[in-house]
Amino acid sequence: MHEISAACENYIRMAEKYFKRTFARPAIKVNLRGKAAGQARLDQAELRFNRILYEENRDHFIKQTVGHEVAHWIAYCLWGNVRPHGSQWQQIMQQVFNLPAIRLHTYDVGRVQGQTYPYRCNCRHYQLSTRRHRAILRGRYYLCRDCGAVLVAVEDDNVPRLPDQ
Repeated sequence: MHEISAACENYIRMAEKYFKRTFARPAIKVNLRGKAAGQARLDQAELRFNRILYEENRDHFIKQTVGHEVAHWIAYCLWGNVRPHGSQWQQIMQQVFNLPAIRLHTYDVGRVQGQTYPYRCNCRHYQLSTRRHRAILRGRYYLCRDCGAVLVAVEDDNVPRLPDQ
C-alpha cells in the first residue's frame, strides 16, 4: 500500500510547510477491518487504514480519508489531546489541506460489514453489529438517541439468546 504511505508523507509535508516545523512520522498500517475507513491511534503514533475500502474508493480515499487521519496526527502533534473533530482538526483539514472537514465517509460498506442483528426501540429499527449484540447478551444495554428507550431484540429464530438460568 505504497500509495497510502506516500499520501501520508505528502500531507505531513504540507503541514510542515504551513506550520514551519517538522513532525514525527507515525507508523502507517493497512490492517483496519470493519466499516471504518481509517483510524488514528495517536498515543501509539499509528495511522491505520482499511484495505478493502481503499481498493474500492482509491482516489477519494487517498485524498479525503488519508487527509482526515493525518489531520488527527498533526493536531495531536501540535496541541496534544484535543476533541477528535474539533476546531483544531477542522483548521488543518480546511486551511492546511484544503479539504472539507467531513467526519464520516459515505463509502459502500457492503463488502466489509459483518453480520448484523435486528433490534428496535419505540420509534425505529436498528441493525446492531455482532460486538454490540454480544454485549447485550452479556447484560449491557443501549438506548435510542431519539426516544430514549432501551433497544430490544426483534424476535427472530436466527438471533442467539442467553440460556435461561
